[in-house]
Amino acid sequence: MSAGKLQGKVYLVGAGPGDPGLLTLRARDLLAVADYVFYDALSASELLQWANAKAQIVFVGKSSGRQAFSQREIEALLVRRALEGARVVRLKGGDPLLFGRGGEEGEALAAAGIPFEVVPGVSSALGAPAYAGIPLTHRGIASEVTIATGHEDPMKPEASVDWAALGGLKGTKVILMGTERLAEICQRLLEGGVQEECPVAAIRWGTTGRQEVRECTLREAASGEFSAHSPSVIVVGEVVKLRNRLSWREELPLFGQRVVVTRTRSESSCLGKRLRELGADVLEIPTIRIVPRPLRDSQRDLIRRLAADFSWVILTSPVGAGLFLHHVFETAGDLRALGKLRFAAVGKATAAAVARFHLAVDRVPESYTTAALADSFAPEELCGSRICLARSALGNKELPASFRRLGAHVEEWVLYDTEPEMGDRTGARGRFLEEGAHWILFASSSAAENWQKLDLRPGKGASSPQALSIGPVTTQALQRLGVVVAAEASEHSIDGLVACLLGLARKEQ
Repeated sequence: MSAGKLQGKVYLVGAGPGDPGLLTLRARDLLAVADYVFYDALSASELLQWANAKAQIVFVGKSSGRQAFSQREIEALLVRRALEGARVVRLKGGDPLLFGRGGEEGEALAAAGIPFEVVPGVSSALGAPAYAGIPLTHRGIASEVTIATGHEDPMKPEASVDWAALGGLKGTKVILMGTERLAEICQRLLEGGVQEECPVAAIRWGTTGRQEVRECTLREAASGEFSAHSPSVIVVGEVVKLRNRLSWREELPLFGQRVVVTRTRSESSCLGKRLRELGADVLEIPTIRIVPRPLRDSQRDLIRRLAADFSWVILTSPVGAGLFLHHVFETAGDLRALGKLRFAAVGKATAAAVARFHLAVDRVPESYTTAALADSFAPEELCGSRICLARSALGNKELPASFRRLGAHVEEWVLYDTEPEMGDRTGARGRFLEEGAHWILFASSSAAENWQKLDLRPGKGASSPQALSIGPVTTQALQRLGVVVAAEASEHSIDGLVACLLGLARKEQ
């Protein structure tokens, strides 16, 4: 390493069992600053949305049974990038040191003199049973837990796991990566003394919106009558019976529903989180990329005297609200620059974006549309006043005309442009093409138009989603594009869109 060059560092990070909400705060912080992210197939792909936008994302896991890189090649990559001075995140499903080969990678880094850090993750051995309603221990039923792998190093002369001996132990058995050898493993457990009627659960895609849980007896599993599909966590023990009372995820109102979200990347993440909390399998497929415009010198001069030159600022979106107020604080650096200036906003989300700056919103129309905003003003309120209308380049052209008819002087500030989002970091588009979805949510006309440009059509046999619209303007755009709208939210907000989805999902259950 040349003199003065900084040495990098490698972080062996546990990605958790699948639910993005189970990623640790430390892991998320590291993803945000990493120069490289090497991830495997067991990492929830949604986690990649939190990676540094400039990071190089490299898949090093298995796909269609083939390994992208050998273990030694992965270790060499980690060493090489760290020697170049990079911050490297090695994102591994579950916990990196529990059957994750993180120990081997740590040894390789130590041998090369590379500093590294281990960030533990929630193992699927713990997370999947919890989401399936299976407590691994329970007073009076099981006081011990044994975790074993059903997939060992094929180069070893003999297996390390003595399944018959394991069958002689009390308590719960959790088996990872054992679906291909399930019948053989269960037969050995029977030989070790586990009762034939002992319950078995196979939890596939545990903790995610597509979680599946199948149950049988150990005898059925040993006979080959019962098959589990990878990736599954196998639980053997009497605690499985408690699922009848403790199964909670299947009770969530959107469990079993796959939902496509089409907003900007940041907005999709917020809405996706809410839908996951309701049990949905969410595919975040952003259609819009926000491109902020720099302020002109004349606009910066106006910001310094906003309170003197304007009576109202009109904000029509959360993005516009955030950009406008960031410009105010960046330029003026003081809340007092706003003086007695009043704010009007379209919708609760836009008002909430203003409130995050500790500012009150003076006008929010009952109907969350730009037309309703104009109608909420009386002529005597606006006649002779000056309005700053801050929004996107695609704003409703009728809105400034409506204010001018009321006698106001309107200055339009275009804060940002929108363009189609073509990236697919998380692989959500691929899943949609392969599996389809039950619902697709549209929160703006531009999202609808850009979705149409992507021309994503589910493959043969996959579900075609029903379209839900946030309001009349979006509905009209969808209809112009030839999209059948299954329903329009009665309240034209994200809350209303979620409520609309919940109502339709209940009817179809």
